[in-house]
Amino acid sequence: MALTQQFARVTREYLERCRTSALDSPGSAPGWNPPAEDLLDTDWATWGLIRYCRATRTATALMTLLGRAISGDPGGDIGFLDHPEVYDGFDGPPQLLAPTAVRDIARALDAIDLDDVLSNLPTTNDEAAAACGFGRGFNGDVREYLVQHFEAMREFYGGAASRGQCVVVWTD
Repeated sequence: MALTQQFARVTREYLERCRTSALDSPGSAPGWNPPAEDLLDTDWATWGLIRYCRATRTATALMTLLGRAISGDPGGDIGFLDHPEVYDGFDGPPQLLAPTAVRDIARALDAIDLDDVLSNLPTTNDEAAAACGFGRGFNGDVREYLVQHFEAMREFYGGAASRGQCVVVWTD
């Protein structure tokens, strides 16, 4: 099973309901079930974009931004989401980005010119896939894949920021 990057937009009230559920249920189940429109799966795209920036030694600010956007901030106090109901437990537990962090990330994502960042991405699919750490056999257009998932993440964070929501991130 492949690991993918997951995001959920939630309110602080929703997190409190999940915390209460975890405290009150026999198996510490948090009752995690955000609406589908508030969930995002960016597959491996963000990791590939970070790897490309690292390999080309470009866009270090973007690498830092993406790292925070997919890793969350320390001390989010959401240990109750460390539960099989939320994620498979293969990687670290879900992490939180508070509304202020979400707003900062959304603004920074809006300022990124991804065409500029990808201006030196190799034109052949195999070379582009290798540059992003995807390896041989990547199906589809690498540039399109990166752009599609980056734009989805930008829109997702923008929506969370405009509604004052938190974002929970994890790998599943």
